Amino acid sequence: MEENLKSGYVAIIGRPNVGKSTLMNALIGQKIAITSDKPQTTRNRIQTVYTDERGQIVFLDTPGIHKAKNKLGDYMVTAANSTLNDADLVLWLVEPTTFIGAGERTVIDTLMKYDLPVILVINKTDILKDDKEKSRAEKLADSIKAYDEAYRFAEIVPISAFKNKGTEDLLATIFKYLPYGPMYFDEETVTDQPQRAITAEIIREKCLRLLGDEIPHGIAVTIEKMHERTVKETGEACIDVEATIYCERESHKGIIIGKQGAMLKKIGTQARIETEKLCECKVNMKLWVKVRNDWRDSESLMKNFGYNKQDIDVQ
Repeated sequence: MEENLKSGYVAIIGRPNVGKSTLMNALIGQKIAITSDKPQTTRNRIQTVYTDERGQIVFLDTPGIHKAKNKLGDYMVTAANSTLNDADLVLWLVEPTTFIGAGERTVIDTLMKYDLPVILVINKTDILKDDKEKSRAEKLADSIKAYDEAYRFAEIVPISAFKNKGTEDLLATIFKYLPYGPMYFDEETVTDQPQRAITAEIIREKCLRLLGDEIPHGIAVTIEKMHERTVKETGEACIDVEATIYCERESHKGIIIGKQGAMLKKIGTQARIETEKLCECKVNMKLWVKVRNDWRDSESLMKNFGYNKQDIDVQ
């Protein structure tokens, strides 16, 4: 391994719905983390790997830092905070605003507990528009000034993760602050997430995007079966997926299934198409819906759904 390569772990933090998963997907060049316009989309820490001639960056996408309302929320906040224990560098994502409220102050208080370089990433710069009072550039300058006065950042980088603008500058800035060291993963590695976990998240994403505002927060998805087989007639590979969508109310179950099963079919169709892109073969997907009342406040059920607080290493 060449001695001039850089490598390290980079935590992506911020309040819910600022675009952390969208940014990580843009940086590594493919979709691993699910995205939606609803807060707290990401529940677990997701690890992805970016490798080029400069070295290797291991991105740690975290749930948004927020005030927990139940045991699942508490798990998510713990997962976000614990990621900083493993990081060499922090990317703090914010929106282009001059308002630094209680949520941002909470993030600042968290960052002050760690001796880590922090790059402020001002995301969603594409939403800034010129108007009679100020230009887009002036609004961005005001946002940079407001945050620069609130915390001592190593760098401030404006980007649009959605439009993939400024991401190359951000990668260069990240490598600037990473230490020299060996690669942690093979060059072909993109994520440590197993295929089953990504598939479950794809199904949950379709629920988030297709259902109302309240129901998706009470949804969990488990993969009961994921088996590859060869289709006798064509000799092509096919993966059979059987998954269960869990919700918290009988009334929610009816909404997820929809009239004559229409909504569940729509969720399954969209999830199947995306899973086929992931697996690069045909997918046969079957979905069921079951009720587990108030599972977000049940530690035993949370463990069954993959949210085990004891698995999080907190110093």
